[in-house]
Amino acid sequence: MKIKYLFLSLVFIGALSCDKNDDADYEFVQVATPQLMSKTAFRSSVEVTVPRSIEAPGKIYVYQDYIFVGDVDSGIHVIDNSDPKLPKAIKFIEIPGNEDISVKDNFLYADSATDLVVFDISDINNVSIIERLEDVFNVYDYDIPVEAEAVDYGKFNFDEDIIVGWTLTTERRKKIDNVVDIVFEGGVLNSGAESTTGTGGSLARFQIVDNYLYAVGNYEMAIFNIQNLAEPTLANTQYAGWNIETMFQAEGYLYLGSTNGMYIYNLVNPSSPEFVSEFIHWEGCDPVVVDGDYAYLTLRGGNLCGQLESVLEVIDISDKTNPTLAARYDLENPYGLGIKDNMLYVSDGAAGLKLFELETPKELKLVNSFKDIQAKDVIPLEKSLIVIGGDTLYQYEYMENNIGLISAYILN
Repeated sequence: MKIKYLFLSLVFIGALSCDKNDDADYEFVQVATPQLMSKTAFRSSVEVTVPRSIEAPGKIYVYQDYIFVGDVDSGIHVIDNSDPKLPKAIKFIEIPGNEDISVKDNFLYADSATDLVVFDISDINNVSIIERLEDVFNVYDYDIPVEAEAVDYGKFNFDEDIIVGWTLTTERRKKIDNVVDIVFEGGVLNSGAESTTGTGGSLARFQIVDNYLYAVGNYEMAIFNIQNLAEPTLANTQYAGWNIETMFQAEGYLYLGSTNGMYIYNLVNPSSPEFVSEFIHWEGCDPVVVDGDYAYLTLRGGNLCGQLESVLEVIDISDKTNPTLAARYDLENPYGLGIKDNMLYVSDGAAGLKLFELETPKELKLVNSFKDIQAKDVIPLEKSLIVIGGDTLYQYEYMENNIGLISAYILN
């Protein structure tokens, strides 16, 4: 980066009329400027199409015989998994600005930047959009390029525009120490049948519990009443914490993973979750799963996630008001994780998939490691294990202290 700055300085030095002291106060930085689309055009761009190649694999979700694979900010790939040995892509649901989905009784709920969109998937060959709640999410993932050293929002108007991409330019700007340089010119940042709900991975921000859909953003939780599945209503929004990344639900509690810790909320009043406690750790990307009296979370360091260390932490949550660290294990590049019976499955990024036997809830023994795959998230189902990594969807059968490959489906 310093060589790049030096080169740019030499190119422009003849055009600059500042003295040496003035030059010392300036630097060349990469500035990100948003590419905008009107909300009207954005909301008319939802479409159900034929399968297409995946561009940026995101999260995974399982409902009945279907696996839904997110294509970051673009939509959902629908995979027919009625034969796990031969999964087949059958649809692509184009949903601009999409990160998460949840499904209950054939109704699929998806975020689309600021909106919640509802689809009827009772006939998978005739998926239709039936409802859109507009402007229910105050903050969505702007996906600012990691190369950006400053952001110029220009004339972005939150009420009228959606950010759909970014343009990077090099600009000469006055140095600002320890401050993120952000510029605004305008704008402001059913029936009596048994209910069936799908299963998401540990990277999910959506959770369905009974008649409510919970969705977390960076710092806010939106609670939707879905008693009428076709016509959800926004019941409440509330502060949830800071830098929230994931959410997991278990036995009447929500567990929110943030870059700085884990927040616990109870659902005594389902329309207004009550804060119970917070477990603080060093800064790092943090999905969490819960089994009984213990929570298991991975902390991924480096890049934008914070510290350099990457670990698996075991948290004693037997006293929900006072969670405590029970154990810690070193990892390399962890992402999502999941539990089934006495086995913890950890997606360790480029280091592969790791299997830890729970000799006790806090004493883990590494029994197997699949280093030949890239693993980002995992869903332990009743009869099989679903793993996504890179552009490949893996399915495994359970074996004693091991798993056996059923299929490896390339998503392009």
